[in-house]
Amino acid sequence: MSSAYARREDERLLSGRGRFVADMHMPGCLEAAFVRSPVAHGRLREVGCAAARLVPGVAGAWAAADLSAVSSCAVPAIGLPDLPPVPPTLLAGLSTPGAVAGRDWPVLATDRVRYAGEAVAVVVGEDRYRAEDGAAEVKVVIDPLPAMVDTATALESPVTLFEGLSNVALEGSAGRPIDETVWREAAVVVEARYRQQVLLPTPMECRVFLAAPTVDGLTVWCSHQMPHRLHRELAALLRCPPDRIRVIVPDSGGAFGSKSPTFPEYIVAAHLALRLGRPVRWVEDRMESLLAATRGRGQDQRVRLAADADGHLLAYELAIDADVGAYPHLGSGLPLQTARMATGPYTTPRVHATVRSVLTNTMMTYPYRGAGRPEATAALERTVDEVARRLGLDPAELRRRNLIPPGSFPYDTPTGRRYDSGDYAAALELALRTLDYDGWRAEQARRRADPAARPLGIGLACYVERSGGEPGGLHEFGGVEACPDGTFVARCGGAAAGQSHETTFTDLVSEVLSVPATRVRLVEGDTGEVAEGMGSYASRTAQIGGAALQRAAKALIEQARLRAATLWELPVAEVAWSGGVLRPVRGVSPGLSLGELVRATGPLRVDERFEGDMAFPFGTHAAVVEIDPDLGSVHVLRLVAVDDCGVVLNPAAVHGQALGSAVQGIGQALYEGVPYDEAGVPLLPNGLLDYLLPTFAEVPPIEVLTTITPTPVTPLGAKGAGESGCIGTPAAIINAVADALRLPDPTLIQMPLTPDVVWRAARAAQGGFGGDGGTEGDQGVEGGR
Repeated sequence: MSSAYARREDERLLSGRGRFVADMHMPGCLEAAFVRSPVAHGRLREVGCAAARLVPGVAGAWAAADLSAVSSCAVPAIGLPDLPPVPPTLLAGLSTPGAVAGRDWPVLATDRVRYAGEAVAVVVGEDRYRAEDGAAEVKVVIDPLPAMVDTATALESPVTLFEGLSNVALEGSAGRPIDETVWREAAVVVEARYRQQVLLPTPMECRVFLAAPTVDGLTVWCSHQMPHRLHRELAALLRCPPDRIRVIVPDSGGAFGSKSPTFPEYIVAAHLALRLGRPVRWVEDRMESLLAATRGRGQDQRVRLAADADGHLLAYELAIDADVGAYPHLGSGLPLQTARMATGPYTTPRVHATVRSVLTNTMMTYPYRGAGRPEATAALERTVDEVARRLGLDPAELRRRNLIPPGSFPYDTPTGRRYDSGDYAAALELALRTLDYDGWRAEQARRRADPAARPLGIGLACYVERSGGEPGGLHEFGGVEACPDGTFVARCGGAAAGQSHETTFTDLVSEVLSVPATRVRLVEGDTGEVAEGMGSYASRTAQIGGAALQRAAKALIEQARLRAATLWELPVAEVAWSGGVLRPVRGVSPGLSLGELVRATGPLRVDERFEGDMAFPFGTHAAVVEIDPDLGSVHVLRLVAVDDCGVVLNPAAVHGQALGSAVQGIGQALYEGVPYDEAGVPLLPNGLLDYLLPTFAEVPPIEVLTTITPTPVTPLGAKGAGESGCIGTPAAIINAVADALRLPDPTLIQMPLTPDVVWRAARAAQGGFGGDGGTEGDQGVEGGR
């Protein structure tokens, strides 16, 4: 496909003509505001809403008890049930019913609150201002209980979040246990502990939800990644016949994994819309999002990596204690992704990873861009660098000796993954050449000989990730319809949140049909228009959804040839398709367009359900940093990202995804982290002034390159492309900082590498004070500010 793209959606979005939920005009709409717990853990003694109901402009205020009794429904076709609890995640590969059993997540807290920001009441008003005024009058009385805001405390404490149940919601493993003789006989064994701090996805648009009752059902507008999942769950929870509910995803201002669950606020708003017979909208503001939206990452890791004297890796052990938040409904199975990807890109013969998903008094952890793979890559790549240091090998050379060779694919890892295709060494060598690795090493040697020069470090990270999803969720819907006016409608089960579906998919269909892309219209994110769908997550839409559309477009051509053959009384083999026109193979004919065929023979539409498989994108990221040891500041001088996502469908979109995810990777490495006080309340009183995101001023020169290794698991040859920077960039930067400081122990620095962390690590490396240089003891709980 062409490399010169102007994204079709950009003209609309950049000119203010986007259609977002918060901007929709809905007559009679009530706006919702939630009253949230100010403490992380406690007994809920009282939620009084009487005063809130007296506030002018307030249409109603409810605690859980007020909504628990079955009430009449303004839509006669629906029997409104009690307010249901939040359903568990049903994503393939993340479903953990055993973890959820006995641990209900109420949509409004009942007898106990388990995280700061948990909703305890809801107020609706004629506008958001009146709703907020009413929320301020709700009386909430909570008797505090001890708060557990990290995995170590939750594992040791006699206090549990749920009576009679452990704070460990799930245990699992990948690979086989490793015999102790392997460790005893290895030439070098590195043991280390790492912390993957808790992050906030922070999309431009926070969560939004609008529910409007209709004559016989409910229509919902939501910024969401999985509209069909939301449709199914709302229908089940509200006991609404599926054909009476419709979910529409209009323009969406980002997601990064944070917008695929059915959240408590959605259930409450839909319930109230049916109860009141009026539209109800909830628009999450930024401060509310920082307090109560999902988190990402959050792992405490222990590693052991063994190698022989020649630098060949022998065994790798990874133990994960994952902070999954107060309820196990969203992310308790997520750490298994880290365990399954523990092998990385290396031929390590023995790999064993164990997982404990630990409940804490924080908001829930959920898949965030990369979803388990950044955690796996950071732990492994940091330890590989330490093995190289102890063996006196260059980090690039150690990687060369251990990368899985191209002739070994498909490659079965010790943790149960089957890598589809790859040339890992090619990505490494391209990154080294592009960075001028040897030149920077020479500059580093020069600086190390000059006591006055600032330390310089070079860091590498080779990664392999998984795209497409897990078995049970590797399918997608795609349909193509020919219209009488000569245009086409392409339908897909995904929902865009900035990934350029409107451009990439219309170009894909137009190319198969040999018609101008301007004649193709994409429809997605609407359960009333698209029969089924899995959604947009796990870097799956091009790999799986694109293949479904390609298959549907090809099948449409075959259906058209069959119809034309019948119309012309010819064998199908004698009907050709070229340039968007049907023609008899023999004879002279002006041909027949599909629009003309539809006008002559009736509607023509093909729907397909493509079943694919996992693919495994890969790459190498390289960073050069300069340290100011007196200030502890880190300056990223250069960043190179070499990614391989198979066949590239839209180079501009892939390039943009790589840049954006690399910037998010920089954020994890240097800036982002949720600090909590001892009571478990996030220390973010000033919003994004406290939760630091990289801005344009902090983004270094980033050079994005690609290698192309097609995957055999999809006819397009494409793999996922959206998460690479979050996976490779943090490890490359932290390795560069460790290299600059010549750290004797990799655990002296933990992300985020704030000036305080780096300053202390530099002093410790020089033999001065500084302690652990970045553990919870001197940062607060989560990478303090």
